Amino acid sequence: MERSEAAARVAEAVHDLASDVVSALKGGDHSSARNGTAGTEGDGPWLAAVRMLGPDLLLPALVHGRPPHPQDVAACRRAADTFPPRAGSSPVTVWSHWALTRMSDHLDARPVVFEAPAESPAGHGPDQDAGPDHDAGPDGARDAWPVAVPWQQFTHQLALLAPLAVPGDTATAAACGHAVLAESAVARAARQRPVDLARGFVRAVRRRDWLQAAAAGRWLAVVDDVPKTLGLDSGLDFVLLMGGSDPRVDLHVHAAQHFRAIRSAGAGREDATGVRA
Repeated sequence: MERSEAAARVAEAVHDLASDVVSALKGGDHSSARNGTAGTEGDGPWLAAVRMLGPDLLLPALVHGRPPHPQDVAACRRAADTFPPRAGSSPVTVWSHWALTRMSDHLDARPVVFEAPAESPAGHGPDQDAGPDHDAGPDGARDAWPVAVPWQQFTHQLALLAPLAVPGDTATAAACGHAVLAESAVARAARQRPVDLARGFVRAVRRRDWLQAAAAGRWLAVVDDVPKTLGLDSGLDFVLLMGGSDPRVDLHVHAAQHFRAIRSAGAGREDATGVRA
């Protein structure tokens, strides 16, 4: 009973915090994304919600081209320190913690010490800026990223790591630390399988899994060679229409639409000048 009540409180905190982030994305001001109804730093469910949203707490900074609010950076740091991966944690858990820690380290200028693993599974070895090379337990979960999995599972796993789906080729991304996420092994895997991501997006829409569809659409917004027949822009509009009452869906779709716009603008400048913007 207590566990179910705690889970309900965390779910409510995630909903409220995601709503605050969406408000900050749409508002454009420089207030903290945590100024809404999501709770206080001493609130355990609220801190768990920060851990679950991960780097997306800092997404308004990337979207609006300004430094993240110090309160948001501090919240990310505290959540990462409070909820580290346990031995045996899934690769998704390890990668999400790595992303939150890496962003916090970049933004608060705390010392970062990452040691390369002695051995990495073939095709899964992260380098210093590409993955979680800090110790995450003796079972090797820190290095694992199952690239060679069916497209359904691939989409599901990437959807859980949607906060890593950011463009890395802008000055703002470099300044905010998002460029590190864009060069992770997870992001590289996404760039290698755009057709499988597109299939996963369509499958999620047909299953009315709006959160997974929004997350897959966000990844498709930052990779190349997306099938034109997919109609991603219309698809994102439809996902938002059907699932936008969930602020997490709203967050991913808003991010995807913004990333699509800036990448389109950059491609246009590249076509005109021969140099990528």
